[in-house]
Amino acid sequence: MSIRKLLCSVALSGVMATGALAEGHGWSLAKAAEPYAGTTVDVVFLLRPGYEAIEAMLPAFEEETGIKVNVIKHPYENALGEQVRDFVAGGDLDVVLIDLVWIGNFAENDWALPLADVQAKFPDIVDPDLDIDDFFPLVLNAFGSWNGTTYGLPVDNYSGLMFYNRCMLEEAGFDGPPETWTELKDEYGPALTKDGKYAFALQSKRNETQSADSFARMIWPFGGSFLDADFKSNLNSPESQAGLQFRQDLMQYMPDGIVAYDHAEVVNGFAQGDIAMITEWSAFYSSVVSPETSKVADCVEIAPEPKGPAGRKPALGGFSMAVASQADEAEQAAAYLFIQWATSKANAVEYVERGGVSARQSAYEDPALAETFKYIPALVESWQDGVPEFRPRFAEWPEITEIVQEWGTKMMLGEVTTEEGAQEIGTRMEAVLDDAGYYSGDKPLAQ
Repeated sequence: MSIRKLLCSVALSGVMATGALAEGHGWSLAKAAEPYAGTTVDVVFLLRPGYEAIEAMLPAFEEETGIKVNVIKHPYENALGEQVRDFVAGGDLDVVLIDLVWIGNFAENDWALPLADVQAKFPDIVDPDLDIDDFFPLVLNAFGSWNGTTYGLPVDNYSGLMFYNRCMLEEAGFDGPPETWTELKDEYGPALTKDGKYAFALQSKRNETQSADSFARMIWPFGGSFLDADFKSNLNSPESQAGLQFRQDLMQYMPDGIVAYDHAEVVNGFAQGDIAMITEWSAFYSSVVSPETSKVADCVEIAPEPKGPAGRKPALGGFSMAVASQADEAEQAAAYLFIQWATSKANAVEYVERGGVSARQSAYEDPALAETFKYIPALVESWQDGVPEFRPRFAEWPEITEIVQEWGTKMMLGEVTTEEGAQEIGTRMEAVLDDAGYYSGDKPLAQ
C-alpha cells in the first residue's frame, strides 16, 4: 500500500471516530475527575523527549482535574529495577510504565491491572472518545497486550527507521535509499565507505542495544527468529544464520569499534556527517534535524528500514502505561484518568509537536504534520506490519537478553562463529525456559 493511501486510510478512521465524541457529549474530564480531586498519582518517567512532552502538558491536566501527578524520573537502565523493587515492597507507584519486553513480567506478577477490569470498576471515568481502535493495532498488541489481554495504553512508541544523508547518497550517485538490506551492503556499502566516511552504522554496544538494535534487527528480515513454535531455539536455522552472517559481512562498511557504539555514538556520527545511513528509533528524529545538534540537518531524509528476504520487519520499541494493582481505589481511578488523558486522541497532535511519538492513527491524518515531521510517512508504513515478539516479551527476557548480549558481541568480534554463538545462546536460553516451566506445561508458550 502506498504512503498516500495509508495516510488517507488513517484520515478516514479519524473522521469515523468523531462520531463517538458526539455520542459521549455529556462526558467531560473535569466532571469525571471530581471525586478524585486532591489525589496524587506517582508515575515513573524516563529521561527522553516523549516524557518531557507529557510533562510540559501536565499543568493543563492538573488544573482541569485537581489530580496531582508526581513524576519520578529514571534513566531507562534503572527503570525496571526501580519499579520491581517498589512493587515487591508494596510501594507508592500508581502507574506502571511497561517496556515492550517487560509486559510479561508485570502481567504474570499481577502488578498491572487489565484495562477491561479498570473500566468495569470505574465506568464513569471512561472517556467515550477513548476509541481503542484508533491505536495502531500492531502497537497496541506489542506494547499494551499480553497473552490476549490488554493492560496498558501505548505511549512513547518507536519504530526503527532508516535515517539517511541525501547529500552523501547523491554525491555517490544514488537518488534514494536502499530498498533492501542486500542493496545496502552490495551497492551502497562500497560506494559510501571511503575517506574516513562510512556507509552505515549499527549500534551494537553490549547492553540491550546489542540484543534489540543489532542482533534482533538482523534475524527477522531474513526469516529468522529467537524461538520456534515449540519454544526451542531457532537461532541455528538457515534463516537466522543468514541474518547473523549478513551482519558480519556488513561490518566492513561500518566504523571501527562498532561493537562499542550505543545510540549516542551512532546518532552523533550521522549528525556530524561521518555516516551516511543509520537505522535508529523514530525518537531520535529531533536530534538529527536540529541545526543546533546536527551538521547535516538540511540533508536528512527518513525511510522505512530496508527489506530482507522475509520482507520488512522493523525494530519495535516503546512503552505502555497501565494502572498499578497496588494503588488504592482513588489512586487507581486517578491513574487511569491520567493514562487516558496522556494517550488520548485529543492530545496526540500536541504530543507529537512537542517531540513525542504517538501511537494514535488519527494523529497523522493531517498532511501538514507529515511535512513538519518527515519521519511520519515512514513510521506509518512501518507500523502496518511487524513482529510483536521482535524481542520475546515474557518475564524471562531480562535473563535471556544478557546471554544474547554476551554471545552476540563475541560473534561480532569474531571470537566465535555465528553458528557457535547461536548454539551457545540457544542452549542457555532453553535452560532458562526449562527452569521457568515452559517445557513442562506449567507456563503457556506466550511471548
